Amino acid sequence: MKLKTKREELVAKLSVVSRAVSTRAATQSLSGILVEVENGAISLSATDLEMGLKTGLQAETDGAGTVLLPGRLFAELARSLGDPTVELELRESERDVEIRCGSSSFHLRTLPSEDFPQFPGDEGELLKIPAAALASTVELVAGAASRDDMRPVLTGVLVNASGSEMTMVATDSYRLAVKRTELEQPIGGELEANIPARALRELGRIVSADGVEEVSVALQRNQAVFKAGETILSTRLIEGQFPNFRQLLPESYEHDVRLPRPELIEVTRRVSQLAQRNAPLRLSFSPGELTVAASTPDVGDAEETMPAAFEGEPLEIGFNPDFLREGIESVEGDEVLLRLISPLRPGLLQPVDSEDFRYLVMPIRLNV
Repeated sequence: MKLKTKREELVAKLSVVSRAVSTRAATQSLSGILVEVENGAISLSATDLEMGLKTGLQAETDGAGTVLLPGRLFAELARSLGDPTVELELRESERDVEIRCGSSSFHLRTLPSEDFPQFPGDEGELLKIPAAALASTVELVAGAASRDDMRPVLTGVLVNASGSEMTMVATDSYRLAVKRTELEQPIGGELEANIPARALRELGRIVSADGVEEVSVALQRNQAVFKAGETILSTRLIEGQFPNFRQLLPESYEHDVRLPRPELIEVTRRVSQLAQRNAPLRLSFSPGELTVAASTPDVGDAEETMPAAFEGEPLEIGFNPDFLREGIESVEGDEVLLRLISPLRPGLLQPVDSEDFRYLVMPIRLNV
């Protein structure tokens, strides 16, 4: 088995699949990238059993075969090569692959490919989702998913799509992000699944980098398989009951405050620098203005005042600085609507004239 390809092509494709290479697997094969050559077509694959990635490689081939190479080393080596053309040749008797590039020559020992998991096919109902809508929705929502594996159901994004509408929901129990998206075309069926946020972020990255127009989705018994251009991403589905997000959203609010989004982002960024060691960001509302403040013992304090369309009795509420800032940044438009009830009830961020995106954030109890 021999193949000849451009260095840029090899590096680009290895950078895609290497993101699924396991770094702490007990099985050695999961640390590898599988190279398959069959009928002139070449594919690269990697999986950590949670997520798998497979993509095609443009190259000239001679012969056929399958070989598993150390994933991280293979990708790093390819990036370090200096000549525009790379040749790979499997040497079965030596149990290695020779990599030639200009005057450079490397020999990588192969890994046992018989232990590498079989990549899933695209059996099941095939649904079509516009790639741009999928990527933009994931970008707004996935950041609110939990990173704590102790509560696996919260590490995913609940995806619900039917007809020409798609909704994604994520929460880590401290904040909740909900995005409803109108699709240009019906997806051709129904999709409801709790998909790991990591996999959806990776899919969004692939879609944005490759300029893909449409993503196909096949739901199987316990996994989802996405196809975006030449790349296939498979991921396990998360089992368990996802929280009923509609019950978490308050039915009414005492205060609806319209704020200039760019100015609010800058103020919270500046003041948050003094909110260290889990210190809250204080938002103090009084008629016509908002004061954003932070204080960390032995470090310092900061405050800044800006105009705000607030009416009624003064109200002070505290939030996690990062959670609040990420919510403000996720709202599109020049203005953001901050909806409040009381200092101990969650606040909601959304666009002024739409409920297609909502970001609920829990408050932090303030010490007087």
